[in-house]
Amino acid sequence: MAFNLPDLPYPYDALEPYIDARTMEIHHTRHHAGYVNKLNAAIQGTELEQLSIEELLGKVSQLPAAVRNNGGGHWNHSLFWKIMSPKGGGEPVGKIADAINQHFGSFSNFREIFTQAALNRFGSGWAWLIVRPDGSLHVCSTPNQDNPLMDVVPEEDRGTPILGIDVWEHAYYLKYQWRRNEYVEAWWNVVNWQYVDELYQKATTQ
Repeated sequence: MAFNLPDLPYPYDALEPYIDARTMEIHHTRHHAGYVNKLNAAIQGTELEQLSIEELLGKVSQLPAAVRNNGGGHWNHSLFWKIMSPKGGGEPVGKIADAINQHFGSFSNFREIFTQAALNRFGSGWAWLIVRPDGSLHVCSTPNQDNPLMDVVPEEDRGTPILGIDVWEHAYYLKYQWRRNEYVEAWWNVVNWQYVDELYQKATTQ
């Protein structure tokens, strides 16, 4: 098996009351596990088994749809679990705080832009904060399990994701039903800004 389901860095109930334990358990053990299993099946016995997930996503336009959908699902969720924490919330810390103020004017302005990207994504998908190749920050959204590492997204939306929110209904429906706005508002209380800052510094020093 080329890829494995990563463990969560906290118990399933750790993000209560903002994200409920049952949703976290199903999301991790069923949805994410399903992406991993289907990705492995799609590349089994081929030279693609030798590539990293980032290498697969970078050339996904040349690969079967199963690799795009399930490879994206695996990478996206692997990031998603880490950028949340039971000790999260509040405002950004470190260099990412300064960068957000510089690029968006203020954290509150950034938060509104990011929230609207999440709310305005029609159907299923993700909203992202990315570091572009020139080091600038950019908010965008992608459909389904696409992400800004893929060569199929518009050029202006390509870069290194350092923050992402899953707005597929399976991420919130048990607790919030159709109320995506309430889920997004609650999600801000679990954002792990320390980890986001680490990702930002890594992306800007490569």
